[in-house]
Amino acid sequence: MIQAMKTFAQLGFPGRLVAVEGLDGSGKSTQIYLLKRWLEAEGIKVYFSEWNSSELVKSATSKGKKRELLSPTTFSLIHATDFADRYERHLLPLLRAGYVVLCDRYAFTAYARDVVRGCPPEWVRGIYNFAAQPDLTFFFKADLEVSLNRILDGRPKLKFFEAGMDLRLSPDPYESFRIFQGRILDQYLAMSAEFNFTIIDANKRIEAQQSIVRKLVSERIDLDEFRRTSPLPLPPPVRRKEKVVVEVEEDSAA
Repeated sequence: MIQAMKTFAQLGFPGRLVAVEGLDGSGKSTQIYLLKRWLEAEGIKVYFSEWNSSELVKSATSKGKKRELLSPTTFSLIHATDFADRYERHLLPLLRAGYVVLCDRYAFTAYARDVVRGCPPEWVRGIYNFAAQPDLTFFFKADLEVSLNRILDGRPKLKFFEAGMDLRLSPDPYESFRIFQGRILDQYLAMSAEFNFTIIDANKRIEAQQSIVRKLVSERIDLDEFRRTSPLPLPPPVRRKEKVVVEVEEDSAA
């Protein structure tokens, strides 16, 4: 049996880690982005990390997805490598430095997705047994239709792995998405009590959800302990003749 995870506070870390989980299209990424902006405005020392973003394996993961070459085990091991790299090189140092660390997805994503893809639950948990439990985990629970509509807003179709097409649940990507995400939802709900998830109704308006999130973060974390002693430096001025280009990446969580 895998031993129960301790939180970073229980392990004596100066910092605190807040994670968000949810189905693809649940709106969790929007909520943690808004939380980050609010904490920054409040003068809190904050760091953000997202799933599948380690430079060590990001390019390999992207190539594997595009060519549809990843088996469930390979998928699981690549994401575990990504997580371990970020955990050791980014999360732990910032937590030791007394930051509030925000994670868009944590090990629970693997616990849900990899098991649905057929990996043994004990094996999946075993490869993440080095990770402590977040001090606060929000689970954004959205209806499947709401999630699907949010994903399709602005792009024409679902991505292969996002829809669970590798599992051959249905030749129709939209039906495959519903089945795949429905099974992932069952996994999340099954582990909700075990890992003390705070469930947020993700069908509500963005502003209403964010208000709840900020209130709970303020109640459960003494933010005054994490305020900066000096203000953030101002960004460099943008020259009038230069064009500002904003790159928007697709959701890398699939």
